[in-house]
Amino acid sequence: MSTAVLLGSDGRTRLLPLGEPAAVRRPAGPLRSRTAYAAAHVVPRVAGENVPGAPADVDWDTTLAFRHHLWSWGLGVADAMDTAQRNAGLDPAATRELVRRSAADARSVGGALVVGVNTDHLADDVVPLSRVVDAYVEQLHSAEDVGAGVVLMASRHLARVAEGPADYERVYAEVIARAGAPVLLHWLGEAFDPQLRGYFGSTEPAAAADVVVRVIERDADRVRGIKTSLLDAGAEIALRRRLPAGVAVYTGDDFHYVDLVEGDEQGFSHALLGAFAAIGPIAASAVAALDAGDPAGYRRLLGPTEALSRQVFAAPTSSYKTGIAFLSWLNGHQPAFAMVGGMHSGRSLPHLSEVVRLADAAGALEDPDLAARRWNGLLALSGVEVPTLEAVA
Repeated sequence: MSTAVLLGSDGRTRLLPLGEPAAVRRPAGPLRSRTAYAAAHVVPRVAGENVPGAPADVDWDTTLAFRHHLWSWGLGVADAMDTAQRNAGLDPAATRELVRRSAADARSVGGALVVGVNTDHLADDVVPLSRVVDAYVEQLHSAEDVGAGVVLMASRHLARVAEGPADYERVYAEVIARAGAPVLLHWLGEAFDPQLRGYFGSTEPAAAADVVVRVIERDADRVRGIKTSLLDAGAEIALRRRLPAGVAVYTGDDFHYVDLVEGDEQGFSHALLGAFAAIGPIAASAVAALDAGDPAGYRRLLGPTEALSRQVFAAPTSSYKTGIAFLSWLNGHQPAFAMVGGMHSGRSLPHLSEVVRLADAAGALEDPDLAARRWNGLLALSGVEVPTLEAVA
């Protein structure tokens, strides 16, 4: 049995014997009852100059291999989203390359893919609404040209210049009208990005939801759905019940996804979650249990992962990407615990120690021996007294 060393905020350590991974089984075919996208991260090149402020130097082979891992479990991939460090280390050139490469690999295996479309390539922080529209459309057409589905991400540029709900309605109407296929919208709450405070024209979720509903009702045949990342299950459910038939909610609520995806007698949310990138095999197996009419099996698999996700996405929530990369490293999907822009420093060792504990409790450590060796080694390298590494690895 492998043993991990846990580190408390007081500097004390204790030993944790690691359990077995969750009993997962690769689905024999496509997932049916829910559409589930994992929002994937990017892996930096180990020898790259991935320091704060530098252009991203991406390890493309490892980054794409992680997407193939997710596709092999029947999950879709949501790429070039905030999990991929948009506006947090992934520069516009690297974003374009990521979209191009992911689309090509998705075609090669028949994998489901949507990609984020934003305005983040604009050099100026403040631009007129017409330039916001043009920037969206530029990325929209670039994504469509390589065959990728589109998520119209929340735009910091729009948040800065919009004077009220009418400006949001105008911009989205003009952009949606120029899309070649139905799109997903994206409502990212300020917990994920404080610069998006008041998005859709109000800091009150109900008032902002009125704007969202008007935007969707205007073009219901051109909107597949909306990803909501509000960390407010009640607000998501209320929105879900107001949308036109055929327009779905894709939950981005990494705190409450177990109940939201299972749903109730009035409906359910599909999933577009950064958390699902961290727990891909468990997430896929849980949705397959719903496919088989086994809600108890669904909750048995997915329920324990929610405490892990709450730790990964704890305040400041925008630092959750560190936990996603950390779990990828523990599970052997990348060679180093590193991120573009040096963002792997975004969480403390005691915080990551709790991630290890909760990942073990959820069965989310795919190879406990490897996870223990890597984590214990990181502690030792950081100056933590690790008792006899050989005995606990």
